[in-house]
Amino acid sequence: MSLCSPDVKSYGWVIGIDKANIEEYKRLHANVWPEVLKMIKKCNIRNYYIYLAELEKDKFYLFSYLEYTGKDFKADMDMMAKDETTKLWWTKTDPLQIPVPARKDGEWWHDMEEVFHLA
Repeated sequence: MSLCSPDVKSYGWVIGIDKANIEEYKRLHANVWPEVLKMIKKCNIRNYYIYLAELEKDKFYLFSYLEYTGKDFKADMDMMAKDETTKLWWTKTDPLQIPVPARKDGEWWHDMEEVFHLA
């Protein structure tokens, strides 16, 4: 959650990805379906980024960052999860990802704590 503004909350998550899946993941995200992008915006998300890093030799991770401007994050995420096009998109992207062992029950991407923000 953002430390800087009551109107905008930021979120960060991490998940693993096998080296063999990186090119396909990049290919999919080079042309995200317009309906998926529309749903992301409808769910009050802006400034959404996904980064890739090799943190240890041949161990790759995706880091996701977004800003949420809505009033009810859970309700908006539930709406996204019920969207048929988004669910289809996730059938393409989720099999490429590897949840990290430290994730909590119910998490796919592991939640990260914000510890610093400069606005």
